[in-house]
Amino acid sequence: MKNIAIFASGSGTNFEALAQACADGRLDARVVLMVCDKPGAPVIERANRFGVESFVFSPKAYSSKADYEQAIVKMLDERQVDLVCLAGYMRIVSEVLLSAYRGRIINIHPSLLPAFKGAHAVEDAVAYGVKVFGITIHYVDETLDGGKIIAQKAFEYDGDDAAEVHRLGQKIEHALYVQTVSKILSR
Repeated sequence: MKNIAIFASGSGTNFEALAQACADGRLDARVVLMVCDKPGAPVIERANRFGVESFVFSPKAYSSKADYEQAIVKMLDERQVDLVCLAGYMRIVSEVLLSAYRGRIINIHPSLLPAFKGAHAVEDAVAYGVKVFGITIHYVDETLDGGKIIAQKAFEYDGDDAAEVHRLGQKIEHALYVQTVSKILSR
């Protein structure tokens, strides 16, 4: 059985999808750590409900990004983490984490990369007038949303409501993330 860590900054719906898939046996893995950079984020309660240990930190409590990422790497190493899944983690990871877990960090992004990178991908796509949206899962490297693409799924939407695009995309995200993590862990 593989050990995964999930990093999140917000509500934690992708955390819950992955944790539930582990709990019900769809993933031959266990979530051994949830990392969150926002004290008070709803994902913390989701982790508690699944009995998953949380490392919740305030970046400002550390003198540098390297310092808090070294603390994270230590926790990942202690738990023998095989795969790190970014799930709405709104921080760019640095060389500290990348060098320790290169090729073992994946991210889910709410656009069909390489189009619409960054934190406002859906809003940017809606403003541009896109009619085909999508979800991408990719390996994390030094570039912003630029690592090798692992999986994508598209959907059509002919409107201008970014919140609706997020809702439609989220339905796809949960299943696609579980399927993709399963494929990666079976290699």
